[in-house]
Amino acid sequence: MPHHSRIAEVVLEGEALTRLNDELEADRATAVADILHENRFVPAGAPKGPYRLHLGLIEGRLAFDIRRADGVPITAIVLAMGPFRRLIKDYLMMVHAHVEAVGEGRETRIQAIDMGRRGLHNEAAELLRRRLDGKIEVDFDTARRLFTLICVLHQRLTH
Repeated sequence: MPHHSRIAEVVLEGEALTRLNDELEADRATAVADILHENRFVPAGAPKGPYRLHLGLIEGRLAFDIRRADGVPITAIVLAMGPFRRLIKDYLMMVHAHVEAVGEGRETRIQAIDMGRRGLHNEAAELLRRRLDGKIEVDFDTARRLFTLICVLHQRLTH
């Protein structure tokens, strides 16, 4: 993979708004680490990267503020949140259910929730890739991880 078609840094806008629960904080940390380890991110018409991605919610819309590695702005892509709302709500419910199942030591329930969460992540990744089509090219795994970060942002906004 060419070094220039990737995210080198992820910044979640408004990170200081609230403290996440431990499970969402772990999801956030893992998603960011995985994105930084390996991703494909190619903004249409942008100069070669690597890129610094500032991901945030602005007036209820999802903003991909894309910058050069030195912080100079390149472009911003804004998407409506509506198509993602059900998936975000379901994801956050599954995170809560997972925390409960772990607390109760219910291994079969934990496995079922994990399977459901994977399926939800896959559906959300496909939706995100469709919504970004023609704007930003991302691979499937990067889209899955970005969806996790979108859920974290949404949780911070609502709590």
